[in-house]
Amino acid sequence: MKRLLLIGICLGFQFTIAQEKAEILPKDIQIKTAVLPAPEEDKAGAMVYGYNDKGEFVVLREGTNNLVCISDDPNKEGISVSCYSKKLEPFMARGRELSAEGKDFNEKREIRGAEVASGKIPMPKAPSMTYIFFGKDENYDKTTGELKDGQFRYVIYTPFATPEETGLPIKPHAKGMPWLMDPGTHRAHIMIGPFN
Repeated sequence: MKRLLLIGICLGFQFTIAQEKAEILPKDIQIKTAVLPAPEEDKAGAMVYGYNDKGEFVVLREGTNNLVCISDDPNKEGISVSCYSKKLEPFMARGRELSAEGKDFNEKREIRGAEVASGKIPMPKAPSMTYIFFGKDENYDKTTGELKDGQFRYVIYTPFATPEETGLPIKPHAKGMPWLMDPGTHRAHIMIGPFN
């Protein structure tokens, strides 16, 4: 389960909250779900990260093509899986390391920004694609790995890109239109999604 369970009754100001143990799905189901965002022709060859029986983040399958896919986090509400270009793996892997160390969003941004500037983290020179597919827990079939009524979001990393050189706005003015987020920074990326 992905919810916090209240297991005590509020007495004054004292109450107890316990977190249920996350359910780890079978490896084949995790892989099937993880590759949902990928183009059909790339699904079979994508490298896949997911979770072992202990809940540890591990490689579930080595890949043979340019994509890395991430299984759904069983500790978070909703279903969200993503696949991205292998050229982004150093950046993404460093983000996971920093999260494991307890760093928050701003700390990760500052650290990775400095490491990109120093050359420690190589960033792709050409635009690099990330595919994201997400939806509600109640629409997810744990026996088949299928997600009904899911939505796609696309992120194209273009480090240090600006509105001036791309012609893109820094916020969308129509639903589904591409726009440039974090312009001029190492995190600059084109967002294309179902929102706004």
